[in-house]
Amino acid sequence: MHDILDAFLANLTLIISFMYIVLKLKEFIITKVKNVKKFIWLVPLLISVLSIWVMHHPLLYEGMRIDLRGVPLFFISYLSGWRFGAVSILLPAWYRFELGGPTVMQGITLTIIIPFLIGSLFHRSKTFNPPYTLLNLTHMLAGFIVYEVVKTVLMFWTTPAEIETIFYMVIFEFSALLPIGLINNDTNRNLLLRKELEFHSRHDNMTNLYNLRYFKSKVEVLISHQMPFVIAMFDVDFFKNYNDTHGHPAGDVVLQTIGQLLKDSMQEEDVFARYGGEEFIICLANITNIQHAYEIADRFRNLVETYPFHGENQQPNGKLTISVGLSSVSHGKSLDSLIEEADQALYKAKNSGKNTVYLYQ
Repeated sequence: MHDILDAFLANLTLIISFMYIVLKLKEFIITKVKNVKKFIWLVPLLISVLSIWVMHHPLLYEGMRIDLRGVPLFFISYLSGWRFGAVSILLPAWYRFELGGPTVMQGITLTIIIPFLIGSLFHRSKTFNPPYTLLNLTHMLAGFIVYEVVKTVLMFWTTPAEIETIFYMVIFEFSALLPIGLINNDTNRNLLLRKELEFHSRHDNMTNLYNLRYFKSKVEVLISHQMPFVIAMFDVDFFKNYNDTHGHPAGDVVLQTIGQLLKDSMQEEDVFARYGGEEFIICLANITNIQHAYEIADRFRNLVETYPFHGENQQPNGKLTISVGLSSVSHGKSLDSLIEEADQALYKAKNSGKNTVYLYQ
């Protein structure tokens, strides 16, 4: 009895401690590294190491090596699916074979292959969102019950293990799986919350474009790299009239649509944001010729003019349009001075008939 408890408690402590450290390490890596996908395949390898480590603390009984190695293998297969699960079982299967013994094939089959197969079968690909997957603990435990029933029946029939040993093994396996499922969800909820807070700190809530503060920080990077650019500012013509006619919710849809048109039409290196109200700002990156900037801005102006906005026929000019002001090419100027130039050009564009692009003079 004492040997059973000592072996299973050692396994339980090792599994929970190891998974806690791994998940916290994952949290640290995600917050420090942008491209985390290249680290995803490390997880099944770490699970392999854990399973092998668990096998170093077995309950030895009539030539059998009884331990909780199936728990982490089931967990990774349920969490990530058969591809990751298959990677995680290769080393433990080889290591268990090398350890030998009269029940080596039962050990590989019951506590390595079967948890992999049943965990993969219960895996939910639709909710798999690496590295932020949140587990449905009820569904996971249901799958684990299936595994325990299959393993218990086969273990009772094919090995000399007694029912008392099998019973304690089941209890300790559930005691190991549930905490690592809870730790996984707690870690991933923290990461998702952090990701959401970072997004809202950088983006405008209405349009999901960058906010002005983050826009300026991005453009300052271009300035530090001495990349030439032009600042464009535009706002929606007669936007107050549109809001008064159709209501503010319809006006919000217009701003959101214009934000999406910006995302769809600007180049990858360009930076753009909502400046405030119905006004937007764009950094046209890698521009050395002001005429090129004019062509880009006019093409976007025409895109907005030809877009079929709801109720635009009731606007003063029969269309929902924008006016655009362009700064000069940066060439060592500060961002604030370029914004001032674009703002002056926009003012002249509004006063010269609207629905036009005006260059800073």
